[in-house]
Amino acid sequence: MASGLFRLIAGLGRELIVSYTFGSFTLLILFSNCGFVLSRDEVKKWWIWAYWISPMMYGQNAVAVNEFLGKSWSQVLPSSSETMGVAVLKSRKFFTDAYWYWIGVVALIGFTLIFNLSYAAALTYLNPFVTHQHVKSESQSTDLDDDSGEANQSSSQGSIKEADAKVTDQRKRGMVLPFEQFSITFDEIKYSVNMPQAMKEQGVTDDKLVLLREVSGSFRPGVLTAIMGVSGAGKTTMMDVLAGRKTGGYIEGNIKISGYPKKQETFARISGYCEQNDIHSPHVTIYESLVYSAWLRLPQEVNKETKKMFIEEVMELVELSSLKGIIVGLPGVNGLSTEQRKRLTIAVELVANPSIIFMDEPTSGLDARSAAIVMRTVRNTVDTGRTVVCTIHQPSIDIFEAFDELLLLKRGGQEIYVGPLGRQSCHLIKYFQGIEGVSQIKDGYNPATWMLEVTTPGQEMVLGIDFADLYKDSELYRRNKALIKQYSSPAPGSKDLHFPTQYSQSFISQCMACLWKQHLSYWRNPQYTAMRMFFTTVTALMFGSMYWDLGSKRGKQQDIINAMGSMYTAVLFLGVQNAGAVQPVVAVERTVFYRERAAGMYSAFPYAFAQVTIEVPYIFQQALTYGVIVYSMIGFEWNAIKFFWYIFFMYSTLFYFTLYGMMTLAVTPNYLIASIVSSAFYAIWNLFTGFIVPQKMIPVWWRWYYWMCPVAWTLYGLIVSQFGDVDDMLDVGITVDEYLRSYLGYKHEFLGVVAAVMVAFPVVFALVFAISIKLFNFQSR
Repeated sequence: MASGLFRLIAGLGRELIVSYTFGSFTLLILFSNCGFVLSRDEVKKWWIWAYWISPMMYGQNAVAVNEFLGKSWSQVLPSSSETMGVAVLKSRKFFTDAYWYWIGVVALIGFTLIFNLSYAAALTYLNPFVTHQHVKSESQSTDLDDDSGEANQSSSQGSIKEADAKVTDQRKRGMVLPFEQFSITFDEIKYSVNMPQAMKEQGVTDDKLVLLREVSGSFRPGVLTAIMGVSGAGKTTMMDVLAGRKTGGYIEGNIKISGYPKKQETFARISGYCEQNDIHSPHVTIYESLVYSAWLRLPQEVNKETKKMFIEEVMELVELSSLKGIIVGLPGVNGLSTEQRKRLTIAVELVANPSIIFMDEPTSGLDARSAAIVMRTVRNTVDTGRTVVCTIHQPSIDIFEAFDELLLLKRGGQEIYVGPLGRQSCHLIKYFQGIEGVSQIKDGYNPATWMLEVTTPGQEMVLGIDFADLYKDSELYRRNKALIKQYSSPAPGSKDLHFPTQYSQSFISQCMACLWKQHLSYWRNPQYTAMRMFFTTVTALMFGSMYWDLGSKRGKQQDIINAMGSMYTAVLFLGVQNAGAVQPVVAVERTVFYRERAAGMYSAFPYAFAQVTIEVPYIFQQALTYGVIVYSMIGFEWNAIKFFWYIFFMYSTLFYFTLYGMMTLAVTPNYLIASIVSSAFYAIWNLFTGFIVPQKMIPVWWRWYYWMCPVAWTLYGLIVSQFGDVDDMLDVGITVDEYLRSYLGYKHEFLGVVAAVMVAFPVVFALVFAISIKLFNFQSR
């Protein structure tokens, strides 16, 4: 039944956070009216309909009847003709007829069928909330508006070459911010990882698996270099090694930056890396993304006006000026198209004013027109005098023609061609056609495709040659070695790269920049912030109407239990909803964090500070809204101090639940695993709240966990602050405060300690979140 119910909610919600919110809302209604928190005779008449439609009510009555009408409970009480089991059922206002077992079974089967059929109908008739919104850029609308295939091809072929004329002026005048040109040389690079266990089981005896074998070359300013090879040849591996993005494995060989040994801390400041996945914060605009990157990566001495001019110039360079106010959005869902996101990825790196840029598959997943636009952007970047290196997979003729040099790898990570392409790839064709047995390229055939076809392992076997050995015996190899030697020596009068600090900006500036972006991300994410407030308001109104005026009743023992039940249910449902809703939001931002930290934008603690701090005002608004509504409707004592304590405990609770959700995400690979891990603790916390089993009745060997359970401290604080000083007489012959001490173990004088612990829980969860974000990286490369 529950699976069908939540499947239906997912089908109706159609969006993760919306579905999660309404799922929690539905569970709240069903749970609050199932006869457990409030017995059947205490459910308000305006809520009795929810009691009769709650599947949990039918299941609970069926289980209760099945148990308490059994032989174990058949002893007849001496003072009554009823059995012990019937007396228990009546005390909790459960039904006492045996046929309720079968009513429960039939009802649950019926609910299961209804929910699953409704889910099928929702899938059939409901459309997504959002549609794919790809904004047409000016370059697409003016240069590439012909829809015919022939026009597409001719347009894409000409568009890259048109860039030459466009950048002539830029090349002459330079850019607003000057940059120092750097070359990168690498000699005999070898990269290996520990041998996978699966390969060891197949009989491989080596301890290490070599992915790159003695690769050498040089990348120079103003030269666009392509790294190519068949799948598995090591293209991205090669780029990650050179860029310093590898998080594991063993690297051997020499890498130098303009003649000086490469140091990753300083190299990150003068280099950029455009990842293939185009990872960006979804709720900021293009212009804000660039401002944020420039803020954190440009030197402190660059003033605000110069930064603004430079950002405008970069947007013009990558042809994004007309789209500056567009929200980035989520890939494949809304916002920018794939091609526009590629250009934004390049722009985000360019505003850091790097000297060396790595691009991983910049044309991956794009059609001919989109790829031409992106390559035009890449070509514009190279023509500013920067060193640009791209991995590329099966490019078209015109895209391949845009490159100046090629580093070609074969499977196993060995180089078989490192050198210039020439006009219409003449140098490349001449080299391979000079090898005996290699078939000639046909007129009009793509040189990139031909090159990969004639260098396959199958061709090597047919020809009886090894292309890697042939390359090492060639004049081309000796030319590259000479270039490496030339660029591996520092220029006269030059100095090694040095920066006084690891990051461009101070710790405070990093915190402010991260908080600024988080503010924009939260403000423009109504699915998260607005739905959470909606859920809180509706929950408050529900609880207020369910427990109407119960807070003013202090004559019966059950009145105190009812008031405690309202607090127990609200804390668990609101808290768990907060923790669950924040996890997918933080998961998206954590992915962006990995990229930004690798780029040297900031350390882990400013990000954690911003992620935690931005929740403060939203949670305060949430706690205040809930507190004012519930406090007045339930009828708790209108006392300023007691009202303050109620708001304080609700705020602290919602805060630590939200931080707990962040913390579990930080220590797990994704939010799905995080939700499973956190849910396991919710069940344990529920048992030790002190409501289901009072503290004094918990076995002594488990009582230690009661004092570790955050929800137990919340209930302690809420109950004691409201009733701990009340001396009204109860129907059981003792005062309210005596009842709290004797039955629940709550002491009013302990309130200060409870408040201190309620402050400690958010602090501890926030620290664990920050430390986990710093230490754990679930995007291993």
